[in-house]
Amino acid sequence: MHVFEKTITVTKDDIDDLNHVNNVRYVQWVQDIAKDHWLAYATKDILEAYSWFLVNHYIEYKSPALLGDQLLLKTYVPKVAGVSTIRHVEITNIKTQQLVVNSKAKWCFMDAHTQRPTRIPPKIAELFN
Repeated sequence: MHVFEKTITVTKDDIDDLNHVNNVRYVQWVQDIAKDHWLAYATKDILEAYSWFLVNHYIEYKSPALLGDQLLLKTYVPKVAGVSTIRHVEITNIKTQQLVVNSKAKWCFMDAHTQRPTRIPPKIAELFN
């Protein structure tokens, strides 16, 4: 299983009225790293032929992140089956090593031309391994 990572620093724009990262921002980061992971490994031909549709999303907030915190975002897809995957995202505070967010999302693989679900071919499944 391939783990894709990126580091971000919490900025003023990420902070809400309670002086910690707004929950909507975490959802955006979860979506962003999923997209970044896909774009990092999918070829132009794959990108033109296929897309993903978010079926459902579960997110658990474990501890707050504050202005200036450096966060490590990790994502991985442990299983590819049929037309869907379950993508995991973990956001950790680099300094404290505390888990900030844990997320799981079910994504449906789509034919970009028909906009219909399609089975995930082996060449796509291999991108996540």
